[in-house]
Amino acid sequence: MNLDITLILIVITAMISIQAFNQAGFMQKLIFNPYAISHKKQWYRFLSSGFLHADWIHLGLNLFVLFSFGSVVQKYYAYFFGTAGNYLFILLYLSSIIAANASTYYAHKNNPSYNSLGASGAVSAVVFASILFQPTAKIYLYGLIGIPGYLAGIAYLVYSQYSSKNNQDNINHEAHFYGAIYGVVFTLVLKPSVFKFFLNQF
Repeated sequence: MNLDITLILIVITAMISIQAFNQAGFMQKLIFNPYAISHKKQWYRFLSSGFLHADWIHLGLNLFVLFSFGSVVQKYYAYFFGTAGNYLFILLYLSSIIAANASTYYAHKNNPSYNSLGASGAVSAVVFASILFQPTAKIYLYGLIGIPGYLAGIAYLVYSQYSSKNNQDNINHEAHFYGAIYGVVFTLVLKPSVFKFFLNQF
C-alpha cells in the first residue's frame, strides 16, 4: 500500500499544534527548552518541539511548504530506495528535527528562559532534499517569482546564516540552516549516487 507519509505528518503536526494552542501546559511540556533537556534529562523535547507551532500562520506556512515538497521527496525516495523509501523518509523528517536543534541546544543549555518550537528545521531538510533531486525546478516566491531550486537554496542558506549571526528576531534561523544542510547530507550518505543524479540535471 502506497501511504502518503507527507499527509500523515501534516495531520499529526496539525493535531498536536492545535491542541497546544488551546492548552498552555501542554505546550510547555513539549517545547524545545535546552535547559530542561540538559538539567532535567527531558530528551523527548528534541523531537516533540517539531510538532508545535507559535500560531496559525507559523503552522500554516510550515505545513504548506511540507505539502508542496514532501510528496516529491517521498517519490524520489521510493525510486532510489524501493520499499524502504517510506521508512527512510520518516527517518529523514524525524531525525532532521533533532539535528536542526543540536547547535541551539549547546548554545542555550544553561539558559532556562530559552524556548524554541516548530517544524521549520525538518521542513528545510525536506525542501533541500527536493532541491537535490530537482535542482533546476523552479521555486516560486509569493507564488509569482520563479527561481531555480539550487539558486533559491543558496540564497536561503546565506540568509539563514546572516540572520542567525545578527539575531534580530525571535526566529531560530540556525535550525533552518542546519536542517537544510542535514537534508542533503542525510540523503547523500544513504545514496551517494544521488550526487551524480543531481549534476546530471543541469
